[in-house]
Amino acid sequence: MTLVFAGISSHAPGITGRAHMAEPAVVQEFHGAYFRMGERLAAARADALILVSAEHFANFFMSNMPAFAVGMASDYEGPIEDPQWLGIARRKVPGDADLSKRLISEMMQTVDVAYAEEWKFDHGIMVPLHFLTPRYDVPVIPMNINCQGPPLTPLHRAWAFGEAIRRAADAAPQRIALVGAGGISHWPATPDSGKINEAWDREFLEAWKANDKSAMLSYTDAATYRDAGQGGFEIRAFIAIAAAARGHGTVQHYRPIPIFSVGCTVASMDIGR
Repeated sequence: MTLVFAGISSHAPGITGRAHMAEPAVVQEFHGAYFRMGERLAAARADALILVSAEHFANFFMSNMPAFAVGMASDYEGPIEDPQWLGIARRKVPGDADLSKRLISEMMQTVDVAYAEEWKFDHGIMVPLHFLTPRYDVPVIPMNINCQGPPLTPLHRAWAFGEAIRRAADAAPQRIALVGAGGISHWPATPDSGKINEAWDREFLEAWKANDKSAMLSYTDAATYRDAGQGGFEIRAFIAIAAAARGHGTVQHYRPIPIFSVGCTVASMDIGR
């Protein structure tokens, strides 16, 4: 089979943990768009969901920071954070160890990936799952790109990672959905938390919608850090989805919501040849 769904979404913890602190109409608009993305994913009848995200020192730290990591377990647990703080109950999440192994083996032909048979999901995965698979009935294959511990995974390698995902998905018998989760501009856990560069976000989303590889790969880490904060490094997840999907994107929702500390995004991409 091949990919049957592709999209991107924000994953900041405030999206669920601070929902009660934002204007209700704003929350309803954003959460509604997020849940509708989940409905479209369900309509695609995927056998598994690959979720490409950035990990936040919950499983990988400076003692071992892989450029890429893929989960290879039959089930996972999350959130690793306090459930009351995040607003998401702790639970087991189904995986698919056999499919993971198959994907990893194929991806390794062109991209070096680490794999993990144990993985505690943090908000980077649990927030998207809360909206996209609220019954937790779709096996999840987590994939992490190093967006947090310099030297960061280069953008062109994130693109190659996405290409490897697509090739592996095309070779698998299952119907596979693919979502990239992260942030665009945001400054988490800093005095600038809540700051959002809307112009920067919209510029990047225009490049993403057009699947403009040159434009997306033209960003430097120095400029991203200056203009979009350390959270802006998570564009790697969005770039990987563009490389895998090969289509053009549509933004269903974008709005800067300072109390959530991120430009809140929900977008999908057509699956190209």
